[in-house]
Parts: sequence; structure tokens; C-alpha cells
Amino acid sequence: MNRFILAGTGSGVGKTTFTIGIMRALMKRGLKVQGFKCGPDYIDPTYHTAVTKRPSRNIDSFMMDHDTVRAIVARASQDADAAIIEGVMGFYDGKSPLTNEGSSAHISEITKSPVILIVNAASMARSAAAIVKGFQMLEGNPNIVGVIANRLGSKSHFEIVKSAIEQECGIPVIGYLPKGAVPKMPSRHLGLVPAIERGDLDSYFDSLAAAIEETVDMEQLLEITKTQSLDVAASIFDAQPQRKEVHIAVAKDAAFNFYYEENLELLSAYGATLHYFSPLQNEEVPVKAQGLYIGGGFPEEFAEGLAKNEVAKQSIRDALMRGLPTLAECGGFMYLTKEIVNRQGQVFPMLGVVPGRVRMQDKLAALGYREITGVPGNFLINENEQTKGHEFHYSTYEGEHTSPAYFSKGRFRARQEGYLAENLVAGYAHFHFASYPQLVKNWLTACLEVDNELFPTINEY
Repeated sequence: MNRFILAGTGSGVGKTTFTIGIMRALMKRGLKVQGFKCGPDYIDPTYHTAVTKRPSRNIDSFMMDHDTVRAIVARASQDADAAIIEGVMGFYDGKSPLTNEGSSAHISEITKSPVILIVNAASMARSAAAIVKGFQMLEGNPNIVGVIANRLGSKSHFEIVKSAIEQECGIPVIGYLPKGAVPKMPSRHLGLVPAIERGDLDSYFDSLAAAIEETVDMEQLLEITKTQSLDVAASIFDAQPQRKEVHIAVAKDAAFNFYYEENLELLSAYGATLHYFSPLQNEEVPVKAQGLYIGGGFPEEFAEGLAKNEVAKQSIRDALMRGLPTLAECGGFMYLTKEIVNRQGQVFPMLGVVPGRVRMQDKLAALGYREITGVPGNFLINENEQTKGHEFHYSTYEGEHTSPAYFSKGRFRARQEGYLAENLVAGYAHFHFASYPQLVKNWLTACLEVDNELFPTINEY
């Protein structure tokens, strides 16, 4: 099959543009294409999914062990003709500036995937070869098999860059995009996701594919990225399910849609039946539910509608009072607070289960990996267990952390965070269940022990 990483020399070099354009171009040839994204990002996989019509997967060598990374790639691409892995930041950028952990380079090594390196060669000639040479020589023997140049001035500029790189680096330059060849990609902000899912950007995807087919040698790309399918032994996805039936309600709509596919699949693998409902459509928590999952997203974009949907709000309050073990991550956590204050200062009442409110801001409030340890009373993860995840949000929580749900350690800080109340675990962190599958077992066990008595802490809303 064809499997390769589209890596860049840095952020903003055009990785996503080339990824979705090449995906669409290969699909126009009748190929089944499977997308992957290095790192914890939710936005780029949404683009991949919209183009390929297959769920894109996150793979991350910090949050997952190597066998799990390989298992995810093997399982998702077993019926695909081509697997395209979009890199993160620059090729060697990951958790630390001193190692490859979490980087595209590390994923290439773990999955034995060849690499196409994208270089911004604007205003360069022979210097472009120095950049590629540096990426070849920094560490070990990276499997960089080809180069694509971006933002070139003309075809003759491409020929100059191509000859320099091929002479000095010994690998082919298989194509380029000239400046202005395609419309500028819309800013990848959270509010754009619904437009992607509606198909509003399909014409843009087609224009990318057409431009890439004109100046990138697709036949050469397919020739140099042929590789062996991954042979994977038993993995965490081959779990023995719970003997008793467990039903988990999952909030999923335009406001709440940041879920790792593997989180949902692990719940299913361990025996959960998932029931989706939409708070944005004012739907109630499904009656069968024994547990509740409210994932991330951008409730601030839909705050007015969410605030008015009293049927959905009361249904979730009732579910919490019945003791349904509930995980609310980031956007879900925001939804459970008293109110959301948007950037214009407008106030929208939410569920009021979590004391305090959240305020949106223009500046990024948190970004990075997290190592998460539980606290006593946390049904999902206790004080002797640790999982991994990440944070990415533009809001801040205004309230006292009087009942933290977990201890969160990042690169620059470590502190207690989130909110714990009986069977509710809520906070900004996005958990990746593949980093510690015992989370799933803990959750399903708690669901089977649900007591219908009201929990007084939650009943104080």
C-alpha cells in the first residue's frame, strides 16, 4: 500500500493544504484514502474526514505507547489504498526540544512510514538544499524520500530549487505550488468546523486537488511512498467486553464534537453501547443511559441556543442527580458551569452544575500535553493512576477550585484542576483513553453501580 507522512519544516508551511489537496486528488483516481494526524489536534482531522469520508485518527507517541500507535494505523487503514499522515509543527517538533518524542519524526520511525518534506522555498535557490540537508542530518537516518516546494515564484524558480536539492540531498523534488495558486485556506478556527461538515468547503477542496495535480507528480508520489502494511499483534482494542450491558449517552453535535475516535471505539470494545444526542437540538439524555459523556467543542459559538434549550439542560441535570457517572471535557465542562461570557461581554446561562463561570478571551489560555493523576473519589481515575491528555482553550474558569477532579501536570506547571462532585468529573483536560485503557474499565464499572438516590452535592445547583 501507500503510506506516508506529509511533514513540514515548521508550522504554517502548508501541511494541511497539501494533505487535503493530495487526499482529494487521490480519491479522484478512485483510491480509498485514510487520514491521520500527528498530535492531539481536533481541527485538521475534521478536514481529513470531510475529504475522505472516513474518520481521521490522531496518533501521538507521547499519549500512546508505540504498539498502540501502530495498531491504530493498521486497523484504520487495512481496507485503504493510501494512508496519509499529516505531521505536526516542524518535522522534529514534539513534547521536548531535546528529543523526538511526540514529533512527526518519531511517528515516522514507529510506523515505518516514508516522509515527504514540505519546504517553503520562497525567495530561495540553493539555500533550500541547505534546509533539506539539515533535516536529513539532524538525527539518525530519517526516511525522507521526497520534497515538495511551496510558494515558488514560477516554474523556472522550481527548476532551480529542484536541481539544488536533488544534487545536494539525493532525493527527488516531486512538485511545487506557486504563490497564489490556490485561494488562501480559511483560518482553522473552531467555528469553521460546522461549515466543513456541511460541505461548504467542497469546492475549495476540489480547487486544491486541481492545483496540486497540475504541478505535483502524483505518479512519482505513489511510486516513492510504497511500503509494507503494518503487522500488528493483539492490541488494547481486542478487549474482553463487560458481561453486562452498559449504555453511555454521548453529546454530539455542532457544539460538542471533539472526541477521539479511539475513545469511542475503546468504550465499545469494552462493552458499552453508545447513544448519541444533541443538546443543541434540545434533545434529552437517552432514557437507557447509565453514563454520560460530554466532550469538547465550542459551546461559546452556540451559547445563545444552548442557553435557551431548557429541555436538554434539565435532562442533563436530572441525569447527574440520578448519579450517572459523567465525564465532561473542556466544552462539556464549560456547558456545566453557571454561565458563559463571550468576547463581547454577553452572558449566557448554562446548567449551573459547576459553580463559577467561564469567560472567553482572544488570547490562548492553555495549550499543551498533560499528565493527569486522579484524586480520591474520582470514579474515572484514582490517586494511584495516571493518564495522559492535552488542553487547548481560549476561555478561563472564574471560580474556586474547592473540589478539584484531578492533578494535572504540564511542561510549565502542575496543579489541581477540574471539578469533582460525586459521579461527575469535569475539567478542561481532554483525556486520551488509549494512554490508560483502565479508565474505560473504571467508567463502565461505575456505570453498573449507579444508584438512583439523589446526590446532594450536585443537587445544589
